[in-house]
Amino acid sequence: MESEKEKEVREFYERLKAELDLSSTWPSIYLYKFIVPSEKENVLRVQEAFDCMGAVIKTTKSKTGKFTSISVDVMMKDSQEIIDKYIEVSTIKGIISL
Repeated sequence: MESEKEKEVREFYERLKAELDLSSTWPSIYLYKFIVPSEKENVLRVQEAFDCMGAVIKTTKSKTGKFTSISVDVMMKDSQEIIDKYIEVSTIKGIISL
C-alpha cells in the first residue's frame, strides 16, 4: 500500500510531467536547480548524475559555506527523462530540488 508521502511524490511528478509536456517541445534544454549541503561528496554525486550528457554545471557556495547551489543546463529528450533524473538525484542526502 502506498503511503501518503509516496502518493504526494507520485502526484507531484505526474503534474510536473504534464506541465513539461504542455510547455516544451522535445528534445529541449532543461535547467535543473539544486541545493545541497556543502560536502564534496554531495556536489560530486550531482555532477556524476549528469556526466557524459554534455551538461553545463555551475556551482555557488552560500555566504556561510554550509550549502552549495548547483545549476545544470542539459539537453533532455523528453519529460520522462527529466523526471527520471530528479528521482535519481533525490537519493543524495540533504538535496533540495528547486
